[in-house]
Amino acid sequence: MQNSPTTNAIWDNLLQSGTGPVQQGFLDLAKNTHDFVGYSPDVVWGNLQTPEYAAAMLRLVVDFHEIPDDIEAGVAARTARAQYIGQEGRTYHVLLGEQALLTNIGGADVMRGQLQRLLDATTLPGLTLGIIPARARLLIYPAEGFSFFDDCRIEVEGFRGSETITEPPRLAVFRKAFGLLQSSAVYGQQARELIAATMAAT
Repeated sequence: MQNSPTTNAIWDNLLQSGTGPVQQGFLDLAKNTHDFVGYSPDVVWGNLQTPEYAAAMLRLVVDFHEIPDDIEAGVAARTARAQYIGQEGRTYHVLLGEQALLTNIGGADVMRGQLQRLLDATTLPGLTLGIIPARARLLIYPAEGFSFFDDCRIEVEGFRGSETITEPPRLAVFRKAFGLLQSSAVYGQQARELIAATMAAT
C-alpha cells in the first residue's frame, strides 16, 4: 500500500465535520490494507465493534469534541471494516489488553453483545486475536494503542485525534513494541476462556 497523503491536520479537519468523514477515511484505509497489525489496550478494536458498541463509543467522541452529531454515518463506516476480514488474503494480527474486555462502553447489555462478537471472531479466517491478561508480566511499559497498515504506516489515536507515522525509524519502534507486547498475550482457547469469563461476570 502506498503511503497516504493524509496528515494529522487533515484528520483533525475531518473530525470537525463529524464522525462520518473520519470513519470513512479509516474504511478506505482498511479496504486498501492487506497486512494489518494492531494493539488496543483498553477498548475493543474498531473492526470488531458491534453497531451498539460503536454507537456508544462515537457518542463519547461527539460529546467530548463537540462536533456534529452524525453517529449513524460513523457507525455505518466503522462497522463496514469487518467485511474485509478474511477477504482476498488479508491478514490481521490484533492484540487487546484485558482491560478492553472490561471497559464499560454503553452498559452491560452492549458489553455482553460485544464480548460475544469477540468470542465469535476468534475463529475468523485471516484474524489472529490475542489478549494480554491483566496479570501478565509485561516486557514493555504500557502505552496507547496503535494500528499498523501494510508495515508502512501507523495510526495512533488519542484525545488529540489521530497521529499518522510513516518515518522508518519510528515504525521500527512500534514493531519492536508489538513484538514485546505479543510475548505477554494468550491466544486460541486461552483467549476464548478469558473472554467467556468476562462475559459471565458482566
